[in-house]
This record gives sequence, C-alpha cells and structure tokens, in this order.
Amino acid sequence: MTLLIKNAIIVNADKLHSKPQDILLEKGKIAKIAASIPEGSHKIVDAKNKLVFPGLIDLHVHLRQPGREDKETVETGTRSAAKGGFTSIFCMPNTTPVIDNAMIVEAIINEAKRVGLVNVYPVGAITRGQMGKELTDMAELKAAGCKALSDDGKCVESSQVMRLALEYSKMIELLLIQHCQDHTLTAGGVMNEGYHSMVLGLKGDPGIAETVIVARDIELAHYLKTKVHLAHMSLKRSVELIRFAKSQGIQVTAEACPHHFTLTDEAVKGFDTSTKVNPPLRSPEDVAAIREGLKDGTIDCIVTDHAPHTKEDKETGFDNAPFGMIGLETSVGLTMTELVHKKVLTLEQMADRMSAAPARVGGLATKGKIAEGLDADITIIDPEREWEVRVEDFWSKSKNSPFVGRKLKGRVEVTICGGKVTYQA
Repeated sequence: MTLLIKNAIIVNADKLHSKPQDILLEKGKIAKIAASIPEGSHKIVDAKNKLVFPGLIDLHVHLRQPGREDKETVETGTRSAAKGGFTSIFCMPNTTPVIDNAMIVEAIINEAKRVGLVNVYPVGAITRGQMGKELTDMAELKAAGCKALSDDGKCVESSQVMRLALEYSKMIELLLIQHCQDHTLTAGGVMNEGYHSMVLGLKGDPGIAETVIVARDIELAHYLKTKVHLAHMSLKRSVELIRFAKSQGIQVTAEACPHHFTLTDEAVKGFDTSTKVNPPLRSPEDVAAIREGLKDGTIDCIVTDHAPHTKEDKETGFDNAPFGMIGLETSVGLTMTELVHKKVLTLEQMADRMSAAPARVGGLATKGKIAEGLDADITIIDPEREWEVRVEDFWSKSKNSPFVGRKLKGRVEVTICGGKVTYQA
C-alpha cells in the first residue's frame, strides 16, 4: 500500500521548508518528495496548515512488560507512544525479570511486531539483575536486538564495573546509558533537597548525588575514549559539566525530560504523588539551565522517561509512593508550549532534539530525517491546536500525570510508522 502526504511543510533538523511539498511513501520508505505528486490510487493524508516532522524517537520509556502488566504493556505503551507522535521508542530494562538475556529481548521485540504500532528497541541491562556487580553478555544482547544498555532505575555505582562496561561496549559498538544517581548520597530522599523539602518535611535528595556520577562518567569516558549517554539530566551543574566535557571533545551525550524543563520542586506542595519523580523536580534555576542546555545543544535529546504506575500504587503517602510519571502523550504539547512558542527552541531544533539527535545517539541510521530513501516514519503536528490534558483521554494504561488539567498548544494529528498510519486524531 502507498500513502501520499499532501501539502506538507517539512521540518527537518537542518531545514524548515517554507513551501508545501508532497511526500510519497511506498514499501515502508520515503519514495519521493516533490512540489506536486498526482493523487492516483494512493491513500491520502492532507497535512495542510500542519507541520510534518520526521517520526519522533524516545530513548527512554518504561513499558513494564514483563512482570508489571497491570501498569503498562507493550501494546498499551506503544498505543500511547503512537498517540504522542512517537514512531520509535527504547524501553528500559528494569522489568520483572530484568531484561538481561536474549530470551526476554526477543519476546519484547516479537510482541511489538505483533502489535505493529511503533518500533520498539529493548535496552538491555548493563549488569545481571541490575545488581551492579557482574556484567551481562553484551554481545548476546546486541545480537538479540538491543541498541543500548542501561541499569536505569539504578546507577552503576562501582567505578570499576562502569569502566569495564564502557570498555566492552566500545568493542561491540553499543551505547551505554547511565542513570546518574549515587544512592549513598540520596539516602532515601523523595524530593529535591532545598527550601521546599524543609517546609514540607520531606527527606531531600541532594543534587550532588547526580553530579558526582555525571563528573565521574565524563572522566571515565575521557580516559577510556569511549561514549557515554547521561539519562534524565535535571541540574544546572550537570549541564555545566556536560558543556565543558563537550568543549574538550569528550564523547558524552545527554537527555532531559519535559517535566524537568517545565516544573519546579514547588509543584510538590500539594503532595500529588505524580510529582514524585527520579531524579526529582528541581529549582527554578535548574529548570532555566535545562532549557538553555537544550537550546545550545549541550543536552542532545528530549525524552519522556514515561514511567507508568497504577492508581493504587500512587495513592499512598508521598514517602512510600513509587517514583515516576507518564509522559508519552504530553511530550509534544509541553515541548511546543514551553519551548517552541516561548522562543526557546526553533522548530528545526525541536526536530533535532526529538528525532534527529535521538536517531544519531541511538544508532538509527535510516531514521530522524525526512528524505528520499529513508524510513517512512512521520509525525504530523498542528502547532496552533490548543487542548487540555484529561485523564480520560490517556491511552496509557496508567494515568499518573501532574499535567492533568493543563492547557497546551501544539497537538499530534497523525503518526505514520513504516508507511502505515498508526494514530490519527
């Protein structure tokens, strides 16, 4: 089947095309881009007054399968991703059991193919059982389909283990994603350590718990001449360290989430457990620094860290509630509202941070750009469409979002993955 997108204003990372063009999709690829393509017998998608982006890519998603299918499954998670405009997602390994062997990787890939909505790339664990001691069989995980490894949810705290992981990952050309948090320093903290934690009487998580690991892994990458990707950056100091590392030619990349460039730790005042995330919401100064880091490219990618939890798990005291919020369906709206419409990012920069850069970092050579011969992954966005975040509209199995009730400007209208429409508003 062929699909023809008419009247497309194409937004690539390197260029915003001022004149509408037609895009013909055939056999899962972008077959032709021209000023006008005859309609013929093609299925038509009219993109008039919309923006046409390369399919969005999220390097950081939790699908919870296997083990916690009450929170999310591959099917519900990929439905949520398609609605959010994503055509490719990387799913994190802190499932039950942990994604630390080929059998689990293959099961997730097969289930994603059965559902057939978005490309799913399982992220294997760096250490067996995410225990931080013994390395997994990285070559086996790569052969099974992993594009990256991480112990996300936990930090690889042993410097020696992280050194070995970086060395082995360099040999087999596999990305390492580090959850930057020294748990001996967080020591049970449930929100950012500062004024608001003191007033609310909640145990604080000090920012230094993040930055000591950021600094250590930058030094390891420098010494070993390897790559490292730093997950969910939340602090001004982290941005400063990464910016300096990049100026020295160190191969470090980083990501940030919409909640870390949108909300501050003041949002915890109502004790809404949806605001309990890891790393925690930080100060206004940190939020401003994350925005600036995204603007100047210090932070390469926008990710969601989509972390679904059941209503029952979240409806408890703040201290005992699990960390995390859902984010796949609000990411575009928050990015457009908080960054694009406020002139922090250009449209081209949004295309880079949400598609081109994740494709580059994640090793997806045929994705991240709208060009002839590349994969037919496309996201069509109405930049002016205003909408309200409502619980009943979420396609995710879980509903734990602090953005419920917020009005956003910029909505996904159509998601196309492999030349097939997987979501239409």
